[in-house]
Amino acid sequence: MNITSKRDVLKKLYSPFGYAFARANVHPNVITLGALILGTIAAFVYYQGHPVIGAFLLFCSGILDLCDGYVAVNNRKATKFGAVFDWIADKWVDGFVLGSVALKYAGNWMALFVVVVSMLHTFIKPVVYSEIGYQVRETGKIKDPLESTGFFGRPETFITLFIASLLYPFNHAVLKYGIEFIGVMSFMSLMQRILYLYKHYGKEYEE
Repeated sequence: MNITSKRDVLKKLYSPFGYAFARANVHPNVITLGALILGTIAAFVYYQGHPVIGAFLLFCSGILDLCDGYVAVNNRKATKFGAVFDWIADKWVDGFVLGSVALKYAGNWMALFVVVVSMLHTFIKPVVYSEIGYQVRETGKIKDPLESTGFFGRPETFITLFIASLLYPFNHAVLKYGIEFIGVMSFMSLMQRILYLYKHYGKEYEE
């Protein structure tokens, strides 16, 4: 399942929060910064051995991450810097949270594996769009078949982590299994994207 491809459906869930920020005229970059700070604190809390609190902070960070784009579009404050800053903040949070959880609950090698695979899974899209191109861009969002390719992305990663964190008080091994599951699924999804690209562009030679 690729939840990212269902962003129009998800918008109905977080739009009330976005509407509140828009009415308060909060700048989208401030919201992005809030998401980055909360995500970083969540990573620290996870590493200190408090996954339930970490999950709550990560959830709040995720809500802010969804709202910054809503506010940017609806208040007509979307900037090119904002789009880049939002992307950087996402990867900052991803790296710190996955790394800290894996280091604390699954070990050094799993931390290295899950962070590298997660970053590659994400970076493949901007590299493709830069080197090959994409179909169309609407209101700051790229519309391209690659967007719906890959069954396990950022939303699935954090939903898995959130559920594992809530189950942690009942079974302390669940976070280890959860982060291992994230690593394997992200790797398989990465392979799916690579195979998709090879199938469609493997015989297209650069001039």
